[in-house]
Amino acid sequence: MDMGALEGKVALVAGATRGAGRAMAVELGRAGAVVYATGRTTREHRSEVGRPETIEETAELITAAGGTGIAVPTDHLEPEQVRALVERIERDHGRLDVLVNDVWGGDHLLQFDTKVWEADLAAGLRMLRLSIDAHAITSHFALPLLIRRPGGLVVEITDGTEEFNRGTYRDNLFYDLAKIAPTRMAFGLAKELQEYGGTAVSLTPGFLRSEAMLEHFGVTEETWRDAVAGSPHFAVAESPVYIGRALAALAADPDRARWNGRSLSSGELAKVYGFTDADGSRPDAMGYFRDVVFGGKDAPVEDYR
Repeated sequence: MDMGALEGKVALVAGATRGAGRAMAVELGRAGAVVYATGRTTREHRSEVGRPETIEETAELITAAGGTGIAVPTDHLEPEQVRALVERIERDHGRLDVLVNDVWGGDHLLQFDTKVWEADLAAGLRMLRLSIDAHAITSHFALPLLIRRPGGLVVEITDGTEEFNRGTYRDNLFYDLAKIAPTRMAFGLAKELQEYGGTAVSLTPGFLRSEAMLEHFGVTEETWRDAVAGSPHFAVAESPVYIGRALAALAADPDRARWNGRSLSSGELAKVYGFTDADGSRPDAMGYFRDVVFGGKDAPVEDYR
């Protein structure tokens, strides 16, 4: 992709502290965009997630990649903080071209294989707030700025495509709803943005090698294959760079309206736009889980890389 493909564009990545959010913010910057990176963990304060990555680091990585990174501490469940954020973007740039709703931060609340009546209700409702309320609040305040110019793009980040989630239960009702909701949000926003020349999609990574996942398996990005022996499906895992490149390619596509309302994956977009993961591979985790893990197909994981 042209490294200056997004020159002059302004993006907001809500939830850019780590993982997919950080990678998407960096790749937008690599394509030349001004990127506002928001989150709750700064060098002075950690969020309830308790991890060390900060939005200041993300902003520095964006700038180092060739863009302009701007870190703004924001709790997207607080309407006045989101209002102030959007007012700052309007004041400083007068436009917003790309909105990425990536707020989550609920993994530490998960209780798998737990019936809804046995689950921690406060934790479950918190997951719904993080995945639904935070995204809706952000769209409410940001979209009036985005629709000022035709061609705006809204991307709802989730876990799993619509097809995958339709046939797969996540063994926790709250988490299941949390991951389905952004897909429906994208569908609804696609209808609302269409008359303004805007596009809304949902986008999912595959088996993501986030910082937390690497720690879970006791490996690094350089040694991640060491975990495959104990977890064979990890062989189809992808780095956060992959979804970052998927987003950048989508944002730079002048014909992106063809995807309006669709549920997309990094692996699917790689086949269309021709980008690869950082190691040169092209993993299709959604296809692998559909065909092999749940479909019973006898095929090696190499067929999906």
